[in-house]
Amino acid sequence: MPCPAGLQQSMTEKPQPNQLRGDLSARGLRFGIVISRFNSFITERLLAGALDALERAGADGNQIDVARVPGSFELPVAAKKMAETGRYDALIAIGCILRGETSHFEYVASEAARGLQLAQVDTGVPIAFCVLTCDTLEQAIDRAGLKSGNKGFEAGLAAVEMASLARKLAAGKSKRGRR
Repeated sequence: MPCPAGLQQSMTEKPQPNQLRGDLSARGLRFGIVISRFNSFITERLLAGALDALERAGADGNQIDVARVPGSFELPVAAKKMAETGRYDALIAIGCILRGETSHFEYVASEAARGLQLAQVDTGVPIAFCVLTCDTLEQAIDRAGLKSGNKGFEAGLAAVEMASLARKLAAGKSKRGRR
């Protein structure tokens, strides 16, 4: 059975969907960083990387607040409280959990990840996840600026991109509501 002419033509043309992407410009955006003091030798390096990324994207110091918590287990509650203020376009959660001899590692890593995910879903504020979960200190050092780059820098860029995308999505929602 021959294909109708209009259908044959439409089958050869590929639809071009709208692409929604965040920009890597921090101008006009506000960021919160919540950082664990535990394993500060690593987390301070990750913080430096995140701040470097935000600065390179155009943020200055008055656009960034840093809250310090005792450990990675406390990151979710502080991040959620920061997000609920409405002052931030995106947050960055920084921590470092090293595997020990007990199952404590699994509990802390799992609950920190789950809590941060729930905080961003509940508040709608993007939270860049920069909680290293490593078997050894050497792995953590590698991810905080040596062999594997700086995961804090990557989280900073992710926060900028997601803050920008969230603004675009919110603007699209308000435009649709006006029709």
